[in-house]
Amino acid sequence: MRAKASLVLMVVLGLSGLLYGGKYQKLAQTSFQFLSVVSDARGVGMGEAMTGLGLGSSGLFFNPAGMVEMEGDYEVSVSTNRWIADIGHYTLSYGMRLGRYGEYGVLGLSGQVVDYGEFYGTRVDKSTEKGYEDTGIFGLSAWAIGVGYGKRLTDRFSVGGQVRVVRQDLGRSRVPVVSAVGDTVLEVRENALMPLAFDFGTRFKTGVRSLVFGMSVRNFSKEVKYVQEGFQLPLVFNLGVSMDVMDVLRGIVPGERMEVGIEASHYRDHAEQLKVGMEYEGVRGLMLRVGYKSSEDEGGMSFGVGIRGKGLGLDYAYTPYGVFDRVQRMTVRFVW
Repeated sequence: MRAKASLVLMVVLGLSGLLYGGKYQKLAQTSFQFLSVVSDARGVGMGEAMTGLGLGSSGLFFNPAGMVEMEGDYEVSVSTNRWIADIGHYTLSYGMRLGRYGEYGVLGLSGQVVDYGEFYGTRVDKSTEKGYEDTGIFGLSAWAIGVGYGKRLTDRFSVGGQVRVVRQDLGRSRVPVVSAVGDTVLEVRENALMPLAFDFGTRFKTGVRSLVFGMSVRNFSKEVKYVQEGFQLPLVFNLGVSMDVMDVLRGIVPGERMEVGIEASHYRDHAEQLKVGMEYEGVRGLMLRVGYKSSEDEGGMSFGVGIRGKGLGLDYAYTPYGVFDRVQRMTVRFVW
């Protein structure tokens, strides 16, 4: 009974977040945007509509409650994502069952690293003929490391959470400040921040065939700032459902599976989105995927394929990205 009451409360909170905002939208109000980029190929292939699905260790990037559906006692997934402008995103997740049958839950670790490449720096200097001076080659960096935990409270209801240390370094800058004698001088500032981010979520198996409800809140944090302007991390509320629609045809079409996920997302800095994804498995071990996200300037559609064998899985996702050409992602999973 308590589990059902908790589910109702979480759904109400999720819907409140999704419906909030109405006439006015807060756009471009957050930083640490690398946290919003998804690198898991299975998730991208299904349009990121993954909140209701059981994902094993990869649930740390969508809904931590999904870790409890891990297939083995241990799982590792590694993803590579060649993002726009040749930016590299790389993620790693690890899950471990606690107890012989996972009765004490699942412990998870996650990591995310971004490779922005090198940049050529300049600074305004009106005393020179060119009007600027070269400041040399510099690099940016961003990473996140997290610890998560998920547990079944009943045979239908599971919860999960994650805390992450997040760091973003935008390099050095010179900021004009007024000295003690009243002169304006340039002071060198290190633009690096390292806040904490919190994720949590729930999953509820309705008992109506394979229908599952899921809810997650990601990137919750306190306000931080570099110099003057304060901002928060890219907070997002997700509310989704998933189901193997072949359940209704199990006696007619045996052995096939078609997982469908539908999700609504409310962002702090982006218009609300509807996400829809499908994963079809006809020949055992071979999966085909397609997904769609609304309110996207580029990259609304996505496609993917996956191969799964004993203890090993390989996923690939392809996203046409308009003026940015395309984005490709690959994920390798090990289960034992």
